[in-house]
Amino acid sequence: MPARSSDDPLLTEHAFQDVRPFAQCHASTVVRVPDGGFLVAWFAGTRESAEDVAIWCAARNADGGWSAPRVLADTGPVAHWNPVLFALDAEGRELVLHFKVGARIRHWETWAQFSRDGGATWSTPSPLVSGDRGGRGAVRCKPIRLASGEWIAGASRERWRRWDAFFDRSPDGVHDWRATRDVVIDHFRFGGKGLIQPTLWTSGADAVHALFRSTDGFIHRADSADGGLSWTRPRALPIPNNNSGIDAVRLPDGRVVLACNPVPGNWSERTPLSLLVSSDGGETWPGRLDIETAPGEYSYPALIETTAGVALTYTWNRRRIAFSEIAASELPDVGSAS
Repeated sequence: MPARSSDDPLLTEHAFQDVRPFAQCHASTVVRVPDGGFLVAWFAGTRESAEDVAIWCAARNADGGWSAPRVLADTGPVAHWNPVLFALDAEGRELVLHFKVGARIRHWETWAQFSRDGGATWSTPSPLVSGDRGGRGAVRCKPIRLASGEWIAGASRERWRRWDAFFDRSPDGVHDWRATRDVVIDHFRFGGKGLIQPTLWTSGADAVHALFRSTDGFIHRADSADGGLSWTRPRALPIPNNNSGIDAVRLPDGRVVLACNPVPGNWSERTPLSLLVSSDGGETWPGRLDIETAPGEYSYPALIETTAGVALTYTWNRRRIAFSEIAASELPDVGSAS
């Protein structure tokens, strides 16, 4: 049976218990698969950046049972990071996995592998883009499909003193990924290194919106009117950000849901973990549902739409990966979306 956390009214599940084949785990991703199931992946090993860190996964069936954790990708004795799962089809049979490989973040190379059977079997991993240095494709959050059929992924580079976000586009979500220019910020005036790890949603044929993790204490937003080819200058939203991962999804009713640690301060604590809800396209976020409030680390959420509402996964104290499926009716009522 799924493990449950005793202090969570939403009955958060854990994909595995403390008896596990690795010391630490982090940075989960989730995708829907056929027959009402989910596939969850994360990186795990001795500790983040250790050479034994690989990409692991577990499957959840429609009855709530979890498979045992297993290695999904391991290219050799070098650190693996930030898996990102997404489905090319509505049924979740054709899956794509992006992940990073490299001893240091600035040396990252993005690798990819593919499944045609809902994650039961996978292709051999291979580099996503030839000559990659610093990471291409999805850096942490799921890519999205545009009305044109093209795919766009939030990407970023972390150099020693400077962080920059950009976007990668593909005609089919598999081949020919092409990077946009970096999102423009004033690095001389920006608080800290910059912006990374964009999360995306659309609100029309060519309207794309991005929220960014930042080093200046607040989530930032940029918008595109041409399918992600060009972007407005990012602006700070009144949502605290502790320089930790975020994710967002737009629901069929027009509401946007954001998962984050709404905590001020660069590198500050990673609790609570909350869902914020907007009914005006992400301009204001009056609704809040706290998922975890206890001391500890509850971080790097991954958020996707489901038939009932949303599914959420996140790091639970670096010892477990947590999962919760939340009905749309359980989200805060913030009125009708515009």
